[in-house]
Amino acid sequence: MQNLKNKFSFRQAGQGMTEYIIIVALIAVAAIGVYSMFGQTIRGQVAGLAGEVAGTGATAGKAAASAAAASAVTKAEQGKGMSSYDAGNAPTK
Repeated sequence: MQNLKNKFSFRQAGQGMTEYIIIVALIAVAAIGVYSMFGQTIRGQVAGLAGEVAGTGATAGKAAASAAAASAVTKAEQGKGMSSYDAGNAPTK
């Protein structure tokens, strides 16, 4: 009876770990998706923060973030269908 009890608790621990791995994987996929959508804007904002901390100003970083946000708005307003869903989504440089 004790051996059966230990086997059952080991299975429960394995199930819990599997659930946590699935949750972490889903969070990672969501984070990658969010970063790919807002990546250029976030990088521009961080560049502006770094410029302010360094004392050189945030003008260039703010301009880059503003341009990336404007580009995102333009892309969001375009009609998308199943045949053209990925059209125009190449990152701008």
